[in-house]
Amino acid sequence: MKYVISFLFLHSSFFLFAQNSQVSSSAVSPLAQYNIEWNNIKYNNCNTAVNAAYLSRSEKEVIYILNLIRCYPALFAKTVLKKYPAFSGNDYLADDVFYYRSLVDTLLTLQPIQLLYPDKACFISAKCHAYSSGISGYVGHTRKTKDCISKKYYYGECCDYGHKDPLDIVLSLLIDEGIPSLGHRIVCLSSYAKIGVSIQPHTTYGHNAVLDFYY
Repeated sequence: MKYVISFLFLHSSFFLFAQNSQVSSSAVSPLAQYNIEWNNIKYNNCNTAVNAAYLSRSEKEVIYILNLIRCYPALFAKTVLKKYPAFSGNDYLADDVFYYRSLVDTLLTLQPIQLLYPDKACFISAKCHAYSSGISGYVGHTRKTKDCISKKYYYGECCDYGHKDPLDIVLSLLIDEGIPSLGHRIVCLSSYAKIGVSIQPHTTYGHNAVLDFYY
C-alpha cells in the first residue's frame, strides 16, 4: 500500500509541476499583483528591454507594461485596468466616463499592436529632455538646450509628471486625464516600433518621465 501512496504522490507532484511549468520562476511580472496569469512565460516576449543595459529597472518595466497592453489589450482591461482605481487609491476614476471608461472600452475592442523595442537614440533623446526638464522644473516638449536639441530623436513623445512607478506612468498617459485630445493615449497605442524611456527627478513634481517613439 505504501508503494501505491508513494506513486500517487509522485504522480500528483509531477502533475503540479507540469501545470506550473508555464509560470516563469525567474521573474515576477509587474502586473502579477493584479492577476497571477501575467506570470505565464508566454508573456515574456513582451519584455523586449530586459537586456538593455542603459535602461534602469523602472524604465525597462515601462516598456514591458506598454508592450503587454499593446499585445493583450482586452486581458489588461479585464484584469488590471478594472482594479486600478481602487488599487491606486484613485477610486473616483471608476466613475469617470470620458477618460477612464473610454480607455476600458478602447482596450476591450483594440486589436493587438506590434511590440516596441528599446532604441538607444530614442533613449538619449528622452533622457536629455527628462534630465534638463527636471532640473529647471519645465513642463512640456520643447527642448531648451542646444545639447537636447541636437539629441532630439522621435516622431511621437509623451511626458508624464509626478509618477515614478512604471504602471502609474503608463496608465497616467493612457487615461490621459485632463487632456481632451487624448494625445498621449493615441501615441502610446500607435504603430511605432522603437521607444526610449527616461525617468528623472523633477524639482516641481518630484519625478518626470519622457517616452520617445520612433517608427
